[in-house]
Amino acid sequence: MGEHHHHHHIIAAKSLNRAFYIGIAINIVYIIGEAGVGFWQNSMGLLADAGHNLGDVASLALSLLAIKLYKKAATKDYTYGYKKSTILISLVNAVILLIAVGGIIVESISKLINPEPLEGFTIAVVAGIGVFVNGITAYLFIDHKDKDLNVKGAYLHMAMDALVSLGVVVAGIVIHYTGWYIIDPIIGFIVAFIIVKSTWSLLSDSLRLSLDGVPESVDLEKIKSAIVETDGVASFHHLHVWAISTTDNALTVHIVVKEGVDQELVKGRVKDSLTACGVNHATLELETHACCELNC
Repeated sequence: MGEHHHHHHIIAAKSLNRAFYIGIAINIVYIIGEAGVGFWQNSMGLLADAGHNLGDVASLALSLLAIKLYKKAATKDYTYGYKKSTILISLVNAVILLIAVGGIIVESISKLINPEPLEGFTIAVVAGIGVFVNGITAYLFIDHKDKDLNVKGAYLHMAMDALVSLGVVVAGIVIHYTGWYIIDPIIGFIVAFIIVKSTWSLLSDSLRLSLDGVPESVDLEKIKSAIVETDGVASFHHLHVWAISTTDNALTVHIVVKEGVDQELVKGRVKDSLTACGVNHATLELETHACCELNC
């Protein structure tokens, strides 16, 4: 069973790496094409969007780097390895998303105050290709997005870009047929609101993990019940739960065992219960009632 699970883990890792490489490659091709059309049409909007998409490629590269660092072996200076980098990079990606929102809002305000004539059809066609490219890239991560914050960040980046491009398509079509240039900044505000709402959980989860808070995926009350309901456990104290990475959780706890029980057996039962609760790195200190009364 262990070998079967390990086999699936290797397949999943290869599939995820392939998703990042494909996503980065097709987005670079799209950026080159969009920038080319931008220079040809002398469109600052398309050139600016190409620059924004280049930032998304950097974000994908950061997420891929986090996964690579996660796999690096521990050293004498970093005894947990570089697993914590996955949390820091997920936080950076959340901040990048919010900075991008700020750029959209500033640009939308500028266009609202000083509407500029736009070639609606050309913009709609290029943005339509962007919807396809970003949508395909987001789809590559859809099966993994709820398992790792970095993958969730990559998924959100590309899904939100697809949404932005869809908004540009709508704006381009409306402008082409009506000449209502004001629709462009209005859609910009709507898209910015949706991105903030979607990104907030990524930011809050990343911030929580970077401050060694209890991971959102961990039910602390369930852990407490699992410990105290284990045969041979009298009580516990000094319980701490935190994240080593975006996928690994750690715990330390002092457990008071009942008199006359096999402490190693109790320890094994508690660790099995904690693994079922999503904690795969547990450090347990076992105490008797008498010892606890002297030290607590």
